[in-house]
Amino acid sequence: MDILSYESKIWESADLLIAAGVKQSDFPNYMMPFFALRLVESRLLRKRKALMQENNIDETHIDDLMVFFDETTGYNEVLIKNNVKLADIVKTEKTFDSDFNKYLNDFDQETRHLLGYKAENNNEKFLNLDGIISELKGKKIFFDFVSVWAQIDLEPFNNSEITTLEEHIKRRWADLSASTAGEQYTPDDIIALISDIVIDKAHFAEGQFVQIYDPTCGGGNLLFGLEDRIKEHFNNKVYTATNGMDLNSQLYALAKIESLFRTDSSIKYGNTLTDVSFGDKKFDVIVANPPYGLTWKGFKKAIDNDQTGRFPYLPGISDSQMLFDLHIAHYMKSDGIAVIVNNGSPLFSGDAGSGESEIRKYLLDHDWVEALIQMPSNEFFNTGIYTYLWVLNKNKPAERKDKLILINGSQLFETLKKSKGDKRNTMNENHRAQIVEALRNFKDSEISKVFDKWFCYYNKFSITLFDVDANGKAYCDFNEQTQWGNIKEAVYLKTPLNFTSFGDGEFYIDGSDIYLGDESICDNVSEYVKEEVYPVLCSTKLLVENNVLKYFFDTNCQSLIEDKVGFQTMLGNGKITFKLTYKKKTVKKKNITEIVDGKKVKKEIEEVIPEHYTIAFFLESSTSNDYEIIPYSPDEATNNSTIAEFMQKYVTRPWSYRQNVVGTEINFNKVFYVPETLRPAAKILEDIKAVDIELKQLENQFAL
Repeated sequence: MDILSYESKIWESADLLIAAGVKQSDFPNYMMPFFALRLVESRLLRKRKALMQENNIDETHIDDLMVFFDETTGYNEVLIKNNVKLADIVKTEKTFDSDFNKYLNDFDQETRHLLGYKAENNNEKFLNLDGIISELKGKKIFFDFVSVWAQIDLEPFNNSEITTLEEHIKRRWADLSASTAGEQYTPDDIIALISDIVIDKAHFAEGQFVQIYDPTCGGGNLLFGLEDRIKEHFNNKVYTATNGMDLNSQLYALAKIESLFRTDSSIKYGNTLTDVSFGDKKFDVIVANPPYGLTWKGFKKAIDNDQTGRFPYLPGISDSQMLFDLHIAHYMKSDGIAVIVNNGSPLFSGDAGSGESEIRKYLLDHDWVEALIQMPSNEFFNTGIYTYLWVLNKNKPAERKDKLILINGSQLFETLKKSKGDKRNTMNENHRAQIVEALRNFKDSEISKVFDKWFCYYNKFSITLFDVDANGKAYCDFNEQTQWGNIKEAVYLKTPLNFTSFGDGEFYIDGSDIYLGDESICDNVSEYVKEEVYPVLCSTKLLVENNVLKYFFDTNCQSLIEDKVGFQTMLGNGKITFKLTYKKKTVKKKNITEIVDGKKVKKEIEEVIPEHYTIAFFLESSTSNDYEIIPYSPDEATNNSTIAEFMQKYVTRPWSYRQNVVGTEINFNKVFYVPETLRPAAKILEDIKAVDIELKQLENQFAL
């Protein structure tokens, strides 16, 4: 039976809410508590049936069954002892209220806490069943609403199937869907692929105890789905413990309810990135589908002050995805493996030296990245983007040291007959087997490429480029600027600045006045100086009084020209700048010695330096900053040689070194790009000729 066959029942409950005036965006708030109620009942009934079969107990000896139940966790006597289900309770409307209250009250305290029903010390209403019941009663649809949900029987389904239905509910009403929370529900075919990878790589031994962890477990479909597949594959001869955490209260409640009926399962509520709920515990296997594009601004202080050592580098504050990647790497055992579902951003976002690039570099430097696998598009219920599996391994085989494999699974899918939201594609068993085989073989194939990890590194070589004149010369000895200093030691301008037009871009000093040709610049100079801001302005020409010294920029040869009494010298491409400085009036006291009546007398006098402006002129090189992306080598000598050869071959202008930053990125499109085959020119011309003939025929028809 397909669990989505209950879709019509979900719509029935939605119709009741619509008729009662409930906003569609609020539908999940009404539905999820009853969904959880059906989940906990189904798990209790499954446990009841299994224990009766294992211990050969029939209904006439049901009291014998009670010894197998812990009445403090996941227990309900109405269900277990009396075998009264919700479907039985709704058969009699007359006694429904009292029967339903007894049914709910009989759950143990922890289950009531998760459901949000009369729980003690309940600071967090995970599902708020109390409040929803009150609202449904007020809207006069309580009995009808519960009756619809009583017909949804979850007992035959596993956790992954149940969370598929849960996602279906959320997805139907977008305001509370996973897409708005940055969360991506992991579909069953991706869970199967992740499980296949883990089982193939882990080589679990019979009797081994395996600690599994999902730091963003949501409703637990990935975490419990992996556990179920491991147990099935190894015929329950491998022992597992599941550990998970989530901040979404509704999803946490669902996962926690499921965990009550599993052995060695610990689900915690909270923010994985700020709450260290599992202490220093390390895990054999970690799987996760972290939220995409969620800001961590709200808990930046906690991240900055984290003492666990999880976060050696920090990504941009707008996306916390790579923080989860670091968290996962930190909590892997020394021989542990992890499979993480990421979108494309962690592959290439961030420039060299950025937090994102440094995180990639950190994972690659430690040689933990074993494989990156591209998934088909339209694999998820609420997004059509490409996603990627990051396979981390802290104990790579010797032959895989400092290597990684890129696997292109983007074309390994079949189209669903009926789309499920944005999920139009699914991976069948054969598709998954191809990916697992490629990872196992670890060699080049049609869908895989093996690289040294250094393939992901690059040099971002930053330089200063110098503009050159017609002779290929730049003004300066590359990075050294020549300062011509103050042409006058102090030019005092006690009167207001007098400006006049004196040719385009030309200025000179004459007595106490400064003349500049560009009035739009001049209008601002006085204002800037009054505020004691010292601007550096550029000009094309500079003339000094009496033409004793003259410099200008010749636009024809793109060079600074030095003109001394008519003798001109090309200095190279550059610019003329000046700095105008305002200084307040200052009074300095100093001691002097005078001869008075033949005797030395010490006196203290005041030296007054009046308010004044000082102007200084400079000849400078004309430059621009640039960078080159150059392949990287881990050998320093080889790397330096590669940079030198690249610069000599491709950079023809004079340049000076600024800095070199080693960055990392992984470009799937570049590796697996297949150029489009273009048609021969002769065929294209033939088609054009045919179109011309057709157009001519049409013209003739209209002419008639």
